[in-house]
Amino acid sequence: MSSSDNPQFEPPPLVTVDPPVVVPVPSEFAAAAAPPVRDPLWSGWDVLLIAGLTFVAMVVLQIAVMLVAQVFWYPHSNLAEVGQKPGLLLLSQMLLYAALAAGMFLLVEGKYHAPFWKAIQWNWPPSVWKMLGVGALMMITLGLLQNLLPMPKDTPFEHLFDRPRDAYMLSIIAVTFAPLMEELFFRGLMYPVVARRMGVTWAIILSALPFGLIHLPQYGWAWAAGLVIFLVGVACGVARAASRSVGAAFLVHAGYNGTQMLIAILVTHGFRNMEKAVAGLR
Repeated sequence: MSSSDNPQFEPPPLVTVDPPVVVPVPSEFAAAAAPPVRDPLWSGWDVLLIAGLTFVAMVVLQIAVMLVAQVFWYPHSNLAEVGQKPGLLLLSQMLLYAALAAGMFLLVEGKYHAPFWKAIQWNWPPSVWKMLGVGALMMITLGLLQNLLPMPKDTPFEHLFDRPRDAYMLSIIAVTFAPLMEELFFRGLMYPVVARRMGVTWAIILSALPFGLIHLPQYGWAWAAGLVIFLVGVACGVARAASRSVGAAFLVHAGYNGTQMLIAILVTHGFRNMEKAVAGLR
């Protein structure tokens, strides 16, 4: 018997499926659900990797520069003599800075896909001249401290001032590339990793310590020179912490180096009396 023959039979109602209703999630809940962004993006292992690769690059570049210079410019000198040429030392240093910059850029932008200058917290402080003045004042203060310390004599650094041309090249590097690259690594790359794990105070100290140690070979491994440079690193770290800007640390560093070089230029009448320049840099 068909359903049409039964007057009591009613077909079942059609069942429809409504589209899902999207309920907006409040922004505070969405932010809580999203994983926090780590600051900085990189880790301590990344910093150690960059430091290790920079050390390898330093050795390779110095050997390469010496070999090339011996073949083309100093065929009658041995490698030890070639390695003491101030101009070649400065060239090796510039190539090393380029390698360090490439490594940091590849780490931040290549591995973590972040804008380098923003991630490194590079921004100019409100008063550029104030930061430069802090560096100059620090140079004068530490210069007085050096008179009380057993500063080394006849260091490799002093021989970079043997000729006026080399001295001017060093002066330009000392207020531009040297503070820029050193602050990008120590106060830009290293400082925030230590600050995240151990706090700001330890970040200032532990980023200043290797900063002082890497300069020791230039001063014959003298502890007094290392102490002075460590204090420079502490001042740059304080500027970095107070302003949250690597640019501020760079300005303090450049102000310190620039004041040192300016005093040397004035005392020696343009690096023509090198004995006075060397005495002023001790």
